[in-house]
Amino acid sequence: MNKKIVTALSLILFFSGVFAQWSPSTDKIRTKWAEEVNPDKVLPEYPRPLLERTQWSNLNGLWDYAILPSGAVEPEKFDGKILVPFAVESSLSGVQKPLGRDNELWYRRTFTVPASWKNKTVQLNFGAVDWKAEVYVNDVKIGEHTGGYTPFSFDITPYLMKGGEQKLVVKVWDPSSDGSEQPRGKQVSKPGGIFYTSVSGIWQTVWLEPLAKKHVTCVEAIANIDAQQLSVNVSVANASAGDVVEVLLKDGAKTVASSKFAAGQRVTLPVPEQKLWSPKSPFLYDMEISLYENGKLQDKVKSYAAMRKISTKRDKDNMIVRLQLNNKDLFQFGPLDQGWWPDGLYTAPTDEALAYDVQKTKDFGFNMIRKHVKVEPARWYTHCDRIGILVWQDMPSGGPNPRFQHAQYFNGVEAVRSTESENNFRKEWKEIIDLLKPNPCVVVWVPFNESWGQFKTAEIARWTKDYDPSRLVNHASGGNNYPDVGDILDVHNYPQPAILLYDTKRANVIGEYGGIGMPVEGHLWQTDKNWGYVQFKNSKEVTDEYVKYAEMLKELVPRGFCAGVYTQTTDVEGEVNGLMTYDRKVIKLEEDRLKKVNEELCNSLNK
Repeated sequence: MNKKIVTALSLILFFSGVFAQWSPSTDKIRTKWAEEVNPDKVLPEYPRPLLERTQWSNLNGLWDYAILPSGAVEPEKFDGKILVPFAVESSLSGVQKPLGRDNELWYRRTFTVPASWKNKTVQLNFGAVDWKAEVYVNDVKIGEHTGGYTPFSFDITPYLMKGGEQKLVVKVWDPSSDGSEQPRGKQVSKPGGIFYTSVSGIWQTVWLEPLAKKHVTCVEAIANIDAQQLSVNVSVANASAGDVVEVLLKDGAKTVASSKFAAGQRVTLPVPEQKLWSPKSPFLYDMEISLYENGKLQDKVKSYAAMRKISTKRDKDNMIVRLQLNNKDLFQFGPLDQGWWPDGLYTAPTDEALAYDVQKTKDFGFNMIRKHVKVEPARWYTHCDRIGILVWQDMPSGGPNPRFQHAQYFNGVEAVRSTESENNFRKEWKEIIDLLKPNPCVVVWVPFNESWGQFKTAEIARWTKDYDPSRLVNHASGGNNYPDVGDILDVHNYPQPAILLYDTKRANVIGEYGGIGMPVEGHLWQTDKNWGYVQFKNSKEVTDEYVKYAEMLKELVPRGFCAGVYTQTTDVEGEVNGLMTYDRKVIKLEEDRLKKVNEELCNSLNK
């Protein structure tokens, strides 16, 4: 038989065997990217663009899984295969089963360490696991992590066996809405209305990388455009006296600035003839960071930085506090972005899909996204950095909720949290800020959404501003309590925009309005119980209503509004108030009219 035919048949048989162990498990709608998911090559892109190394090994793919009652030991026989990194409740996991607070999810796989990594530290990295993860290597528990939205890593070198396959087991517990102590965003065990299916287990990339004992752990670059300087802080593991860090800041092939400094020191790089980052010109400088011990290279990573400034300033003519980007007034306008997928839930099927929502937001004429009670994988923020979209970052909500008070009648009621609940919030909020501080797209921190788990608002807002003074703080978007803290006063009103409260000392914004619904047959998560704040039957009607609200918002800009957030980017499960359907296959508004009025709003403060 022809050699090429034999090879082709072998490949067909191989992939048939792989796909026989996995297939999307649902009768729900899917995105077009779901068809492109290959279990042998799942999300193959390097997962951490702000700290990128050349050598790494992706552990995404088919793992063994089992769901057992809490407290059980590792099973000898597993239930089947799960496609990592898709949550167990998702279609693309191939499982699509609820976990529940009384059960634990077990994962198992084997891996081999490349021979070229000999004498290196082997680090195991998790992008995110929801919620409590225990990790075992070769039957030894090596550590655990709590929190569903931030990465964590372990040095697994001491637990590796010489040669051959290594065993990796992960155990996850996630009570979701049936526990009140954890940040969880819109996840609930019984989804409906504005709340969605729970997401449990591994939902971001898992990977290995070889490291020297001394290595870079974080690169943080904060711009000072007024002084034309970039402050760079490089964190190093196991540093000692004499270790030297070298930073190169580059514009293409040209080195703009460079510096050598002792590990542990912060350096300030001059950036003459600086190129400013903005939505209209999202310029990024490349960075190369090298770590030396006695002149010998220990580690080298790639990163990037941007020269941009976010601030507020009082308008001298109208006595209005305006949001500014790079010392110029800018009306920030964008959609409320939930970041959910019908096939992957929290996890986009492919990197192209992950970038799609960001690019379409830009195509629609917006300049901002409010990332709503969810944190995305690191690559999403890099897409925003490169495409040019400002991001308001919410803290995922959780904990007990006091009764919501409309802004016209709010009484300042806040939640009373347990010590455990407070500690979980503070720990994960700090980790989120640490994770995203290097991304220039992130310009506003939002600790609380409405009254959802809102507690000690003034204290949390002051801590957030002190911890990262380079960003603005929106202490509670549409919340119950508006203490005199932070940079922004944010009200919500549905469906039309309206000024309900006003503050002469802070920037005034409408953090949510709109919610214009239109169900599109053939693109619905469920056939009934679909809703929006208001509903229409066709694209023209929806667009007319959208433009009407946008024109109302434009009239409120000279009266003091500095930003607006429209609900929302896509339909999500039973919500049909998206600009796009949940499967991203239908843009529900007339795109040319949408873009025109959005650009008018974004340019409304241009002089």
